[in-house]
Amino acid sequence: MIKKKTLTPILLGGIFVLMLGLSFAAVPLYDMFCRITGFGGTTQVSKEAPNIVLDKVVSVRFDTNVNNLTWDFKAKSNVIDVKVGQVNRIEFEVENYGDETTYGVASFNVSPSSFGKYYSKLGCFCFEKQELKAGEKATYVMTFYLDPELVNDPTTKNLEDVTMSYTFFSTDYYKQS
Repeated sequence: MIKKKTLTPILLGGIFVLMLGLSFAAVPLYDMFCRITGFGGTTQVSKEAPNIVLDKVVSVRFDTNVNNLTWDFKAKSNVIDVKVGQVNRIEFEVENYGDETTYGVASFNVSPSSFGKYYSKLGCFCFEKQELKAGEKATYVMTFYLDPELVNDPTTKNLEDVTMSYTFFSTDYYKQS
């Protein structure tokens, strides 16, 4: 039989190891939770389009921003009306008006946040390093659809418009010295 004097340090050590493991698992678990539930406006990534297109139309607005970059960044269309379930494509124009090569990464969010789990991307430039040389222009494309399941959710079925907000952030991490 193990004595209490031996059991307590073993139990405390086990709790420490468990808590340490949970702290390392917190970020991937939170990311998985956000992707599954759409929490915080996290959108979904999809490999194929739905088999059904509904008559319901939703206006999708695109808001573009730049943080700490000499870039001009805008959507070719600020608003597009899309049918739920239909695959859509939006182009973004980017120009580096600075005098040196710079690197950026785009992040996004969707508003209202309850809509995130129904906004599915088939292709996007988000979260990928983008390089623009001085004076260079580029066009980035995002392909998406609105999941038909949104009409079955009481929090989203009556929504008529949604906003996708993109921000390009500077990333010196990718600069070559």
